[in-house]
Order: sequence, then structure tokens, then C-alpha cells
Amino acid sequence: MRWSAGVLRIGAWDADPEPPQAPEALQRLGELAEEGRGLALVRACADLWGWHPLSRHGNRGKYVWCELAAV
Repeated sequence: MRWSAGVLRIGAWDADPEPPQAPEALQRLGELAEEGRGLALVRACADLWGWHPLSRHGNRGKYVWCELAAV
């Protein structure tokens, strides 16, 4: 987490190098799905979100972030 100029940036990483699925594609999973809801929540609540691939010491993954602006 980082706070700067009235914007809170939150991020998380995982070891899966695949891009996150678009929230529209996740809607097909249905309400009983055990995964895939997080990104839809982030998109609904965040002012801005994105991701980028990671590569460190031979490990691959991705970093997903969102920004929430103070109103």
C-alpha cells in the first residue's frame, strides 16, 4: 500500500504469469465460483487498476494494483 497526493495505491502479486481475466469474462463463472471475484470487486470500486508481469531471479508472476482517490 502507498499513499501519495490523495491517492491510495494497493497492490498484490502472485506466481501465475498469465494476465488477469477481464471481469466480464468472470461473470460466466457464476455466483458459486470459488475464484475470480476479486478482480471484479477491484474494478467496481477502484478509480484505476492495472497489472504488469514480474520476473525476478528466474521466477515469473504478475503484480496487480488499483488506485483509490480521496474525495
